[in-house]
Amino acid sequence: MLVHFLLLVHLIPVTSVKEDGSSSKNRKRIMPDPLTEPPAIDPIYEAQVYCNTPRTKEHSIEGHAPHNFKLLSINVLIRHGDRYPLYAIPKMKRPDIDCNLLPDRKPSHPQLEAFINHMFKGSEAQMDGTLSSLPRYPSHLLCEMGELTQTGVVQHLQNGQLLRETYLKKHKLLPDNWTAKHLYIESTGKSRTLQSGLALLYSFLPNFDWKKIIIKHQWSSVFCSASCDCPMRNHYLEEEQRRQYSFRVKNSYLEKTYVDMAKVVGIPTRQLRASNPIDSLLCHFCHNVSFPCTKNGCIDMEHFKVIKTHQIEDEKERQAKKLYFKYALMATHPLLNQTVTRMQRIAEGRKEELFALYSAHDVTLSPVLSALGIIEARFPRFAARLVFELWQDLSRSKEHFIRILYNGEDVTFQTSFCREHDRHSSRPLCPLAKFVHFVRREMFAVFNSTNYYDACHRRVF
Repeated sequence: MLVHFLLLVHLIPVTSVKEDGSSSKNRKRIMPDPLTEPPAIDPIYEAQVYCNTPRTKEHSIEGHAPHNFKLLSINVLIRHGDRYPLYAIPKMKRPDIDCNLLPDRKPSHPQLEAFINHMFKGSEAQMDGTLSSLPRYPSHLLCEMGELTQTGVVQHLQNGQLLRETYLKKHKLLPDNWTAKHLYIESTGKSRTLQSGLALLYSFLPNFDWKKIIIKHQWSSVFCSASCDCPMRNHYLEEEQRRQYSFRVKNSYLEKTYVDMAKVVGIPTRQLRASNPIDSLLCHFCHNVSFPCTKNGCIDMEHFKVIKTHQIEDEKERQAKKLYFKYALMATHPLLNQTVTRMQRIAEGRKEELFALYSAHDVTLSPVLSALGIIEARFPRFAARLVFELWQDLSRSKEHFIRILYNGEDVTFQTSFCREHDRHSSRPLCPLAKFVHFVRREMFAVFNSTNYYDACHRRVF
């Protein structure tokens, strides 16, 4: 079935098109030593980037602007941190990963123990809908499917710490007497997104106070809220899924790899493919756990490299064919429009929602990057972050500008709407007006429409 194939390509994990997606024969350690980035695409290096193993120091240029500019607000969109697989390979032992949080186990963070204690006392938390019934931190001896790991928590404690150093200590984004009105927080209804958001908030906010934290539940993975009725969005997603399937069946080397892996596992090739083995293998790879073995042999690094290479090649074709781009424009307009509206209000003088956080998934960040035209961006790694900064030129107080940063890298001038702007001028940021015009007008031009509703309901076939 088509839907089964889609599970094999992590570029677009299965997404609903409804309104809203052994033996121990081989004990060698499988994680190669991290190297500097090679000039050519290397599937092992790309997998290491995707894992995003916590480091002591991360290079970032968030918060950089000319001295006469004042930071007014930031909107942060994150992918959840490292998680346990969503799917299991049939007949194979699941990766032995402990999801208890232990501060003395690596990777760790100086605030991890305090985070655990604070989450344990979160009875005063104010959360919408199903969020209030979810655990505030992972706590299983053997991880449950899709559960956030200790690595995932640490990744976002580091994200929050980095953002705090830049935006609070340097730029004083929030007042000392900040309240709930200065924040806007949304999370999907998965424990891994809620817990990731809480970890980031804990290390970001000064004096984390449950009474000041209100988290809204977002039922849609693309955060379309009340604007999810968009038939053409679903049409382009289905077309993109057909492209993926066509591209996969042309890859005879990939199919041979699945046949070999199925013989190792002892199941039909179709059943192995449907189990999305790359999801489980990435967990082995990221946690430096040996790939699984049976009496028939072992799944090995060559199998892994073939599937990962196919993913990279598929992403290249995805960008060339533009079907996903059209889906992305439709899928992300509600979220981008909410972001633009918030920026405009703050530019007019309102002092609310100065820090907005959306805790989400790869299927949230990936279409946003595509819609913005940032085609050079990698697929969202674990704990990826996309930051929209709003700045005011103090010498011309009515003029406002934005910067967009992806994992600490300035990608403002990779966007379609600011690619031609003079980044070497005395004001090397993108005018807010360009972003507004893109979201309110340019996003619909490819559909020969002038507004979201018309683009969503205009039939082109």
